[in-house]
Amino acid sequence: MELITSLFPWITNGPLIAVQVMSGLSVGMFLFLISVGMSLIFGVTRIVNLAHGSFYMVSAYFMVTLIEVMPERALSFWIALLLAPVGVAILGGVIEVTLLRRIYRRDPMMQLILTFGLILVIGTLVLLVWGPDNKSVPRPDALAGSVRIFGQPFPSYYLLVLGLSPLVAVGLWLVFYRTRWGMLVRAATVDREMLGALGVNVSRLYTQVFVFGSWLAGLGGALAAPTVAVALGMDADVLINAFVVVVIGGLGSFAGSLISALLVGELQSFGILIFPAVSIVLLFAIMAVVLIVRPWGLLGRPEE
Repeated sequence: MELITSLFPWITNGPLIAVQVMSGLSVGMFLFLISVGMSLIFGVTRIVNLAHGSFYMVSAYFMVTLIEVMPERALSFWIALLLAPVGVAILGGVIEVTLLRRIYRRDPMMQLILTFGLILVIGTLVLLVWGPDNKSVPRPDALAGSVRIFGQPFPSYYLLVLGLSPLVAVGLWLVFYRTRWGMLVRAATVDREMLGALGVNVSRLYTQVFVFGSWLAGLGGALAAPTVAVALGMDADVLINAFVVVVIGGLGSFAGSLISALLVGELQSFGILIFPAVSIVLLFAIMAVVLIVRPWGLLGRPEE
């Protein structure tokens, strides 16, 4: 025991561990909002949308612009938080109807090339519209400071994330498992051809799913905007982490995305504390183990 405490002196610091757990949960919930949209889109359309991180980035830039143009500063953040994901959802719908709808039955490599091309196009448009300089989004006044958790400082804004994200997760569960639309989405992940034979407009369902997944990415970007530098390239970082989450949890699995996102969030939180030099490598090592043991993820289904 003395050896362990000498190597990891923080292990006896209960308040520090509690704060790290809460920090990991907040990071995990950010990742869940991003990854569940990507997982949902893949589950229905069978397209790995590499541009999903770009939607996250665009939403953060929308937050910057909306807050700047709104005259009412007290409510500008909350209005922007509602509008930015909607703007991204509209963008996702346009992309799905004009581009992705044409390649659903094409070679998967073509799908990857197209979505990768979207990363370049969206990145260039962001550069032209907002410029190369980093932007920032101010936190709302009520959540600008920090609070004491067991004597340790904890950002007040993260409390919003910890409170809002579980509500979103419960709302998603109700949508997927207690509504007719959710039933159709789950059926599409199992047998799309049979769903079409039953008279369901599969093309419209694909568009609705892509719009909804884009909205989730936009919500994640809007919530994350006050916690990061809004800059070109922020899409790449979140895409990598989201991809790790969906691979570990299982592509197309709602519950898998939630469990995996929380796991990755805690690993990042404690990895930086315990093994800061290899914390990123640790995530990929766990992903590799999951791929070896269960190639379809923890809660995913093997392709028939």
